[in-house]
Amino acid sequence: MRNSSILLLVAMIAGGGWLFLQNFDIEGLENIAVKKKAGGATFPVSAAGPEVPAFQPDDVIKIATFNIQVFGQSKLSKPKVMAILARLVREFDVIAVQEIRSQDQDVMPRFIEIINAAGRSYDFVIGPRIGDTSSKEQYAYIFDRQTIEVDRTFLYTVNDPDNLLHREPLVGWFRARGPSVDEAFTFTLVNVHTDPDIVATEMSVMDDVYRVVRDDGRDEDDVIILGDFNADSEHLGELGQISGITWAISGLPTNVRRTEQYDNIIFHRDATKEFVGRSGVVDFMRDYNLSTEEALEVSDHLPVWAEFSIYEGGTPGYVASRPSR
Repeated sequence: MRNSSILLLVAMIAGGGWLFLQNFDIEGLENIAVKKKAGGATFPVSAAGPEVPAFQPDDVIKIATFNIQVFGQSKLSKPKVMAILARLVREFDVIAVQEIRSQDQDVMPRFIEIINAAGRSYDFVIGPRIGDTSSKEQYAYIFDRQTIEVDRTFLYTVNDPDNLLHREPLVGWFRARGPSVDEAFTFTLVNVHTDPDIVATEMSVMDDVYRVVRDDGRDEDDVIILGDFNADSEHLGELGQISGITWAISGLPTNVRRTEQYDNIIFHRDATKEFVGRSGVVDFMRDYNLSTEEALEVSDHLPVWAEFSIYEGGTPGYVASRPSR
């Protein structure tokens, strides 16, 4: 890792990120250290709204990523498009979303209402509007409250003072519901959307992002970087060169026109033993019998997913003798 000046900076994030400042002090930003305040909240912090009973039909969860191309009021006004997007989200337990573009903050709440109209219990957390140009975007995580819980006190934005990243990644901390606290799989998601004009530059610092998030003081080794990298698995820069780093998708296109691989889910094979070896790309154009034009109204990207065990270490009882996080 180079001597990068990438730091952990906490944004005042809608949906609960402000709680981080209530419960954590940032010490020595140059050393990337985070210290918990006495009496601060502990993981997990339940989602907003009434409590939802855990329901885990399988021993795995599906983690996904989806660039919903210019997701804003225009898409919200198209019932057929929104119905397809809602059906897609319901296939996953937690999904990282990129390219939310709207100055109105009702886009995600209205989307969640559509998703939950089918009797589901999804919720979301969202980051600030960011970007180096006038066209700002937001990252979000949508998750099924029956199978996933989020620690809202640890939602934060990775930032770099040297402005090497056009859209700084959004970090969230999650846990699978169902197993006991000591046995449940906990994991960090790092939501990424690189700038296609400076992909090589941004990918050259993604290894620093990975290490900074891994070492942010939570003792969480399951760090999963996912999103729209605008790069295939052969061009992941120094991130792809970290010993043990692997990816869910290789050799498969992730755009609607089936010409490019942009999106992926990246993690450390030794740390994240919970990966069960199943992953894929959802070709909703084929699945829903859409024309290319109809599919592009939904997005020019396809969702990418991977399955992970709900048990820490991939085996029930794996952490029984380990101190709880």
